[in-house]
Parts: sequence; structure tokens; C-alpha cells
Amino acid sequence: MKSVNGKLMSVDRAPSSVTIIRPPKGWLPIDLRELLAYRELLYTFTWRDIKVRYKQTVLGFAWAILQPLFMMIVFTLFFGTLAKVPSEDIPYPLFSYAAVLPWTLFAEGITRSSNSLVAEANLLQKIYFPRLIMPLSGVLSPIVDFTIALVVLGALMVYFSHAPTITILLLPVFLILQLMLALGVGLWLSAINVEYRDVRHVIPFLVQLWLFASPVIYSITWVPEKFRAVYGVVNPMVGIIEGFRWAILGMQPPSYTLIGSVVIIMVLLVSGAFYFRRRERNFADVV
Repeated sequence: MKSVNGKLMSVDRAPSSVTIIRPPKGWLPIDLRELLAYRELLYTFTWRDIKVRYKQTVLGFAWAILQPLFMMIVFTLFFGTLAKVPSEDIPYPLFSYAAVLPWTLFAEGITRSSNSLVAEANLLQKIYFPRLIMPLSGVLSPIVDFTIALVVLGALMVYFSHAPTITILLLPVFLILQLMLALGVGLWLSAINVEYRDVRHVIPFLVQLWLFASPVIYSITWVPEKFRAVYGVVNPMVGIIEGFRWAILGMQPPSYTLIGSVVIIMVLLVSGAFYFRRRERNFADVV
């Protein structure tokens, strides 16, 4: 009650609500409903990463084409022309570019996601939002580059008169697997990078080593058949790259190599999600 001009009047007060945010305890799973509620923030982070990457550049989005294109040219010159690396009756530029595409997407994804938390240290300490959004946006933002680079792939297929087959419809499946692998690795590296900054120095070396350990510049036929299943388990990019070549060029399917790669991808993604969730409560304190 309050007095206005000598009259008593009642005042309705809305009940105050207080939201208390506490850090998670134990090995809790990812809250998918909370992540869905922040989907607009995920879109904002992803689009911001894309714009920052090409801001104040002369060539702009042309870099998305030039990077894989120059990689393909170098590989074709040294490995296809000089070293005579076999490409299973596929023109070597087309053979290598079909593998460079997923590899570039993977390398950019783990690089951006692993550094995402450290790069946004001030934001982590000020407001609350699902921390998973940061490495996830780092994995999703290179998709724009990948999509633009597909233009060169189409041009190469026209130039070499290589028509796509029905297997091209499976390309989104292998794209999703590649993103899952990049996210799994990115979750591990981003969480570790918060406490141990040596990770940012290890990542470029890891990416270079992983490139030559993957069948990007050579065919999996170089690996003895009895070791291919183990090869796919040790390096999950093997099944993905072979899957991309199968989908795009109609080459031999990855068979059991892909099975081993899919198993490891799921293990990395699930374990990375749980580890990230476990370490999430300490990010704001140690970043």
C-alpha cells in the first residue's frame, strides 16, 4: 500500500526471480536443450569468424579457392609429375583435389576450434553461455570456404571430362563425419589449451604430420591390404578421404577402412564432449 494525494492505493509487485548458475559437477553429458536455446549465438559466432577471416583482405573470399588450389598444384607438380605417384587411372589434379578439400576443412576446423577459448578469454570471464559454442563455431565456419572451393572441383571435373556418379549423393554423409572428427579433436585440444598453452605450438606440427600420414597425395593402395583396417583405426581421416574420393570420383569404396574410422570418430567425439564438460567449470578461472 502507498499514499497518493491522501488516498491509499495498492501496488502489485511482480515476484522477483533470481537465476543461480553453478558450475557442473562430475562427468555430465552435454545439455543439448541448452545448446539449442543458444543457437542464435552459435550463428553469430560462426558468422563473425567468417567475416574476421576475410576482413581487410584484398582477395577476400578468393582465398577459400586459392589455398586448396595451390596445394593441388604443388602436389601435382612434385608427386604426380616428378614422383609419378599412381592415382588409380584418375587424373592426378582431380585425384589430389578430391582429398585436399576435406583435408583443408578438417585442418581449419581443428585449428580454429582449439584456439577458440583462449582467443575469447575476456568473454569467458564476463558472461555465461554454453562454452561448447566456441569450438563448435570454429568447426562450422570453414564450411563456407569448403563450399566455395567446390567450384574448382566442378571446373576440374568438366576439364577432365569426369562426370559424377550416383555416389555423389553420399557426399553429405562423409562431410558430417569429417565435421564430427574435427569437433572431437577440437574439444580435446581447446580444453587442454586453456591450461597448457603449448598446445597452440603443437597444433601446426600436428596438422602437417597428419597430412602426410593421410592418403591425400597418395592412394591407400600403397598400404598393404592386411594393414588397411589398422590404418583406418589409427588415422580416422583415412576412411573420410577415401569416402570423399568414392563419392566424388566414383573410385573404390572404403569398405572396412571406413568402419574403423567411424568407430574412432565416435570415440573421439563422445570422449571429447565429456572431457570438455568436465573441464568447463575451470575455464573462466585459468584462461
